Amino acid sequence: MHVLVCADSFKEALSSQEVCQAIAAGVTMAVPGTDVSLFPLADGGEGLTAVLQDHLGAQVIEAQVSDPLGRPVQASYLWMEAEQTAFVEMAQAAGLALLPIEARDPLHTSTYGVGELIAHALERGARKILLGLGGSATTDAGLGMAAALGLIFLDQQGKALPPCGASLSHVAAVDAKNRHPNLRDCQFIGLCDVDNPLFGPEGAAIVFGPQKGANEDAVALLDQGLRHIAPVLEAVHAVLYGVRINHTPLAQIPGAGAAGGLGAGVLAFLNGVLLPGIDAVMDLTGLEKHLPTADLVLTGEGRLDRQTLQGKLIRGITRKASLYHKPVIALCGAVELDLPEIENLGLSAAFAIGRRPQTLSGAMSQTAENLTHTASQVMKVWAAQLF
Repeated sequence: MHVLVCADSFKEALSSQEVCQAIAAGVTMAVPGTDVSLFPLADGGEGLTAVLQDHLGAQVIEAQVSDPLGRPVQASYLWMEAEQTAFVEMAQAAGLALLPIEARDPLHTSTYGVGELIAHALERGARKILLGLGGSATTDAGLGMAAALGLIFLDQQGKALPPCGASLSHVAAVDAKNRHPNLRDCQFIGLCDVDNPLFGPEGAAIVFGPQKGANEDAVALLDQGLRHIAPVLEAVHAVLYGVRINHTPLAQIPGAGAAGGLGAGVLAFLNGVLLPGIDAVMDLTGLEKHLPTADLVLTGEGRLDRQTLQGKLIRGITRKASLYHKPVIALCGAVELDLPEIENLGLSAAFAIGRRPQTLSGAMSQTAENLTHTASQVMKVWAAQLF
């Protein structure tokens, strides 16, 4: 029997590589001799560069940049010299995991460090940059990223604004005359782990703001700011790159709300395109060639919920596995979808790995142990129906 294990990271608990290892341990514990293939994956969120490094063997480039609050942080990106291509994970510079809970405030966090990583890659000669959008601590629509690349955001009095969420509602003009000279010669692709629009009930602030530390008032301010900045982004793109071929409002393009609106920033400031991250990663890593020989696919992510339906890893895996009629079982930290939603997602089954009532921190500390235990129980049931 061949079991293919392809899982995402469990945010702030285990990397995707560690998740796959824990699941594999449970498989072999339950059914010794099983042929288990480990295939760590990411959907564009945190862990993207580690996964691609594991599969592609690209060069790791270190750079000191700014964290979400402007403090120095050591980050890295992947570089492929022959292709002049860089893979940048925004979470390395502006990720939620970089901040303790008490310091999380998307009104004041910024993607400035993401722009610094991009600038570093541009100066290395990058002609193509794939930017992983996910796991952000920010809701600034890419203002910080653009500021690091030379753009200045001005209020009605012509004063420069700090490039953060609190400034979104106050941007009256954008000075782009000093933008990085290499931007025009580089192709940008944003890899999204969600397909949300920029603002509104399904937008970046309302859906994701609370998990980044925004209270009810902050969420309202951020959503108002994203509504205000949307026409500004359209105008900036028109000045820098001309009229967009796609006539869908920029704010409504699927993924515009990814990473606190950084998706919209990629479209406007970089003239980039947005793609579902999991589809791009599966193509880059060659997952499809491993599916024909698999008897079972085991996957997982921290939480199986409505966001999973909006472009997360499990959704991508079930779609790809269905082409080969392969069953997929998910092991997750929490399962919040009901049975019809689980079935519509294409899963044969979904299991929450918690084994006892405990605090979140306690559960996270036992993630590997719980994954191994649950995987072993799943495999015992699976093997029983085969023999």
